[in-house]
Amino acid sequence: MDNVHLASLQAKHAGLEARIVSELQRPAPDASAIATLKKQKLRLKDEMARA
Repeated sequence: MDNVHLASLQAKHAGLEARIVSELQRPAPDASAIATLKKQKLRLKDEMARA
């Protein structure tokens, strides 16, 4: 995997983290949205680990 692809994955991972934090700060966080975002983040982390 090249550095550009890895950097792209890292940026997506950071973006998902920001969305999770943002959702958690809402008065009534959407638990299903948070779970979905966390699953996406985990998939990206696994893909980065294989790099």
